[in-house]
Amino acid sequence: MPKVSAPAATPSGPPPPSYEAALEELEQLVSRLESGQLPLDQLLSGYQRGAQLLAFCRDKLAAVENQIKVLEAGELTPWADA
Repeated sequence: MPKVSAPAATPSGPPPPSYEAALEELEQLVSRLESGQLPLDQLLSGYQRGAQLLAFCRDKLAAVENQIKVLEAGELTPWADA
């Protein structure tokens, strides 16, 4: 009986060098996906890459928000208290 192989995993692209680069790649990817001109397999891999880029952007934003909270809690005080 022949073995049924699992579908090949779509290789994820390298992580973007910055938030801005990830956002730019995501915008370009969305344009290609919305064009309706991609074959089904490219749609799927594009969607997967888009999900990775979105998670990367969310993680970066969450890290910045946490840094801002730390700064506001520890260093930003009204002028009257100084």
